[in-house]
Amino acid sequence: MNAAQWQWPDGARIAVSIVVNVEEGSEYTLADGDGMTEPVDELAVTLKKPIRNYGNESNYQYGIKEGGPRILALLRKHRITATWTAAALALERAPYLAQAIRDEGHEACSHGWRWVHQFRLNETEERQFIRQAADSIERSTGQRPVGWLSRYLHTQHTRRLLQEEGFLYHMDDYSADTPFWGAVEGSDKPMVIVPYALDSNDMKMWVAPALTPDQWLKYAIDTFDVLYQEGAEGAAPRMMSLGLHLRIVGRPGRIWAVERFFEHIRSKPGVWIATRRAIAEHFQAQNPAGTAA
Repeated sequence: MNAAQWQWPDGARIAVSIVVNVEEGSEYTLADGDGMTEPVDELAVTLKKPIRNYGNESNYQYGIKEGGPRILALLRKHRITATWTAAALALERAPYLAQAIRDEGHEACSHGWRWVHQFRLNETEERQFIRQAADSIERSTGQRPVGWLSRYLHTQHTRRLLQEEGFLYHMDDYSADTPFWGAVEGSDKPMVIVPYALDSNDMKMWVAPALTPDQWLKYAIDTFDVLYQEGAEGAAPRMMSLGLHLRIVGRPGRIWAVERFFEHIRSKPGVWIATRRAIAEHFQAQNPAGTAA
């Protein structure tokens, strides 16, 4: 079956995946025994000496204290089920988020045990990192994650280890606007890839040169509109990812832009707003042969 021969449920023109990243409380800090301090914050401050950056730690805590409740309220208001790509330790330290994921039908996807660089681990360490994350998220939310997102980079072992640990899909890929079967090094069995997107991520309101909320909203709507039109023209089933962060878009001056985007996609017929797990399972059911791209 080629890409043009399968469809989204009920013939939807596009699948939209809202991804809420939960990293706050699991970032690099001397308080957790790391030899470095998390370098990314609103001021783009990087400390070369290993000293605690209390200001940056509080910036991350803003996401837990203020941003999280705002995003949850918006998802409830617009009846949107999201995929929460969470660092396991972050959920342990913010139990209200774990409870909301569990009680409100969201998907818990693994963003690692902590929000640290997985590519630095050897194979044994990486396997333990993956397993520890899955065990913790299952304890926190009542669901064992089936999807994985690394912190930027992963290793040649990652996909095989994820398969061996029972994961369904991997999302460290930016190469397509539709799911596909991806090759797995060291295995003859491909893996479902539900590609992510960096260009529409709310990080674009944080990095230099940064987008203003107005510019980010326009970019997100333009992305949706083009994919929505392609979906009507018989192209391969279209998918859009919108990545959000508690400490970024959860700010009062930015959260409105997410609401405008939700209003826009809710106003269109033929839009399937789905978790990445639902997208992966539907793709797998429609494309059971599993031929790697």
